[in-house]
Amino acid sequence: MSKKNHKVLIVDDEPDIVEILTYNLEKEGYEIKSASDGKIAVERARKFKPDLILMDIMMPVMDGVEACRLIRELPELAGTYIIFLTARAEEYSEVAAFDIGADDYLVKPVKPRALMSRINALFRRDSKKSQNQEEIIKIGKFTIDKTSYTLYIDEQPVSLPKKEFELLYFLAESPNKVFSRDELLQNIWGSDVYVLARTVDVHIRRVREKIGNDYIKTVKGVGYKFEYSE
Repeated sequence: MSKKNHKVLIVDDEPDIVEILTYNLEKEGYEIKSASDGKIAVERARKFKPDLILMDIMMPVMDGVEACRLIRELPELAGTYIIFLTARAEEYSEVAAFDIGADDYLVKPVKPRALMSRINALFRRDSKKSQNQEEIIKIGKFTIDKTSYTLYIDEQPVSLPKKEFELLYFLAESPNKVFSRDELLQNIWGSDVYVLARTVDVHIRRVREKIGNDYIKTVKGVGYKFEYSE
C-alpha cells in the first residue's frame, strides 16, 4: 500500500499542532482528517476508518486514553494504528497507553522528521508482515483471518483489538513453540518502540479472556506458547 492510500486522523485540541502535523503528513502524501477532542475522534474514526490515529492525551470532553479504549472496541478499526503524542512523560501514562492498545508513545515536542520516521516504520513493518505470512490460519476451532483482522471461534466472529489479534496470530502461526517476552515484543511491537515486558502479560491475559485459558500456555521462566495437538 502506498502512502497516498494511507489515511491519518489527527486528534489534538491545539490548532497549531494540528496544522503542523497536517502540513507534514500531506506533504508525504497521506490523507488527513482531524478532531479536537476524544469524543469527536471516536465518531470521526468510525466514518473515516483511518490507518493511523495520532492522539493527544489531555483534551477536553474526553481524553485520549478513553478515546483509544473505545476505538479499540470497534471491530472495523481493529487494524488501525494509534500513536499517542503527549506532553505527559510519566511512566504510568505510558504504561496505561500501551495497556489499552497504543502502538507507540511519543512525548511532545515531537520533531516532524522523527515522527515521520516512526510512522513510516510502522507501515513498513505492516507491509513486511503481510508479505511474509499466510493470510488465514486455521487451527482447531479457530480461524484467524489477517485480511480482515477477525478471529472466528467455531465459525462465530470474535473481535480482538489490533495488538491482541497480532499476538494470537503470531503464536498460532507456530503452535507449541515457546516465545520469550522479548521475542514477542520484537515481533509484535517492533524494535522502534520501547514497551515494558508487562505489556505482553497484559495482552496475553486479555486474549485468554476471549478464547479461554486452554490454548496460550505460560512456560515458567521462558515465555508463552500456543498449545495445540491434532
